[in-house]
Amino acid sequence: MIKNNKNPIKYACYMVNISMSVVAALSPLLFLTFRSLYSISFSMLGALVFLNFCTQLTVDLILSFYAQKFNIPKLIKVIPVLTAAGLFIYAVFPFVFPGHTYTGLVIGTLIFSASGGLAEALISPVIAALPAQNPQKEMSKLHSVYAWGVVAVVVISTLLLQLLGRENWQWVAILWIAVPLISFCLFLNSAVPLLQMPQNAAHVFSLIKQKDFLVCFVCIFLSGISEGTMSQWSSGYMEQALHIPKVWGDIFGVAMFAVMLGIGRTCYAKYGKDIYKALALGAAGTTLCYLVATVTNTPLVGLISCVMTGLCVAMLWPGSLIVAADKFPAGGVAVFALMAAGGDLGGAVGPQLVGTVTDIALSWDFLRPLSAAFCITAEQCAMKIGLLAAIPFPLLAAVLYFKLYKKQTHPAALTAKQP
Repeated sequence: MIKNNKNPIKYACYMVNISMSVVAALSPLLFLTFRSLYSISFSMLGALVFLNFCTQLTVDLILSFYAQKFNIPKLIKVIPVLTAAGLFIYAVFPFVFPGHTYTGLVIGTLIFSASGGLAEALISPVIAALPAQNPQKEMSKLHSVYAWGVVAVVVISTLLLQLLGRENWQWVAILWIAVPLISFCLFLNSAVPLLQMPQNAAHVFSLIKQKDFLVCFVCIFLSGISEGTMSQWSSGYMEQALHIPKVWGDIFGVAMFAVMLGIGRTCYAKYGKDIYKALALGAAGTTLCYLVATVTNTPLVGLISCVMTGLCVAMLWPGSLIVAADKFPAGGVAVFALMAAGGDLGGAVGPQLVGTVTDIALSWDFLRPLSAAFCITAEQCAMKIGLLAAIPFPLLAAVLYFKLYKKQTHPAALTAKQP
C-alpha cells in the first residue's frame, strides 16, 4: 500500500492530539500556582488529574461496549468543540465566580477530559485505518505529535506565565483555545474512514476474557502510571523536592521530559523494528530513572533522571497499542477503546497516589527527624516518599514486557507465525 500523506484527515487527527497535549500539560504547569493563589491542597490537585483520567476512562468504556450505537464520524468531529468549551470554562470561571475557583477547574476538566476520552478511543483507529506501508510507524508518529505538542505547550505557557505573571494564568488558557478551533476547521473538510465496530457487547466481553488481551491491558495500565506520574508531577517535584526554580523546572523538567518522549517516539517511527524489545528495555529504564530521581539530593542528577524518564517511557503506551492491534487485528474500535481505558486508569491512579501519599507523609510525626537525617526539608522528604510509591509500577511493567519479549522470540512462537 502507498502512504496517503496528503489526506487531510491525518492532519486533523494530528491537531486533535496537539489539543490533547494542551489539556494534559497545562494543568500540571499551574499546580503550584493554584496552590499559592487559591490554597488548593496537593490531594485536591491530584484529584483534578484523577478526575481527568476517570472521565476519559468512562468515555473509553462506553465506546468499548456501545461504539456501534454512535455516529462515529460526527462524534470524531465534535472532539475539538468539547476541548475548546472545557478550556473556556476552566479559564473564565475564576473571573465570574472568584469564590468557587476549584469548582470551575472541576467543570472545565470534566468537559475537556470527555473530549480526551473520545480522542484516545477514536483517533488511533482512524490512523490505523488509513493506507500506510508501515502501520506501526504511523501509530508512533501520531503519538510523537502529542509529545512535541506538550513541548510547545510547556515552553510557550511557561514564558507567557513569566511575562504575564502567575496571577494572570487564565489568559494563557484562553490563548490555547485556538488549537482545538484549528482542529475543528480541519475536520470540516476531512472524510473519516470506515472503522470496524464491535457487533455487540458480547463480542467485547469475549475479547476481554482472552489471556493475551488481559496482559496487554495490564501493560498499558502500568504504562499509564509510569508516564502519567512523572509528566504530571515532575514540575512540582523539581521545584519542591529539588529546589529548582519553577521556570527551570518547567522548561528543563516538563518540557525536556516531553522532548525525550517525542524523540523516543519519532526515532521508533523512523528506525524502530522490534516493539517487544523496545517495550522491555523502556520499562526497565523507567524503573531506574524513578529510583534515581527519588533517592538523589543533587538537583542536576534529579533533573536528568526526570528528563530521561521521558525517553524510557516513550513507547510504552503506543507500543502497548501496537501489540494489542497486532494480536487482535479484527478488534477494531473496541480494542483501542479498551486499551485507552487501561491507560487512563493507570494515568488516574499514579498522580493521585503520589499526591495522596505526599499529603499523608506531611502529617507523619517522624517526618521532620527523617528529613533532618537526610539533610532535606520536610516537604522535600514528603514528595520523595510520594514518588517512591510509584516505583513498583514501572518495575512490574518491566517484568511483563520482558516476558512478552521472551515469548515473542521463543522458537515455538516464531514457528507458529510462519504460514
